[in-house]
Amino acid sequence: MGFHHIALATRDTEATHRFYTEVMDFELVKVVASPTPGDSGGWSKHFFYDTGDGPMIAFWEIHDPDIGEDFPTDINAAAGLPWWVNHVAFDAPTRAALDEHRRRWTDHGHTVIEVDHDFCTSIYIRDPSQNLVEFCLTTRDFTEEERCGAQALLRDPSPEFESEKGVVIHQPTGPA
Repeated sequence: MGFHHIALATRDTEATHRFYTEVMDFELVKVVASPTPGDSGGWSKHFFYDTGDGPMIAFWEIHDPDIGEDFPTDINAAAGLPWWVNHVAFDAPTRAALDEHRRRWTDHGHTVIEVDHDFCTSIYIRDPSQNLVEFCLTTRDFTEEERCGAQALLRDPSPEFESEKGVVIHQPTGPA
């Protein structure tokens, strides 16, 4: 079962909108404005972007005196984790699609990290709230050995490490 949408808070609607329409190439499809729960008199906008084939990513613009204006939007920093832990990964169905996303990102001034994970190849950048976003291309099916060993590896207190096949840094080709 796929997901319907993932929702994150933003403090900069315009920067978030530019990033998700221009850099990510998603379409804004719906904005819902409504009061926030409670008696504060606050309100919010919940805006949704089609990521392709149904799933969406959404953002909250919040105007509520009980919440304030200084809430964290970087999910890793808020959790006390490094930038690479929590992230949102979007599907790239073909190598050509992954390369097009990378080109668009570098054209918009982003340094792109590309990693060959053996079963998939991923590219990464951070959005205006510093949340990590990824496009991922599945490059092969999981082997029967991987499927059978997954439960044991999940519970292994000293797992054998897999090595990544390669990391490439793509420098920006356009202005940020």
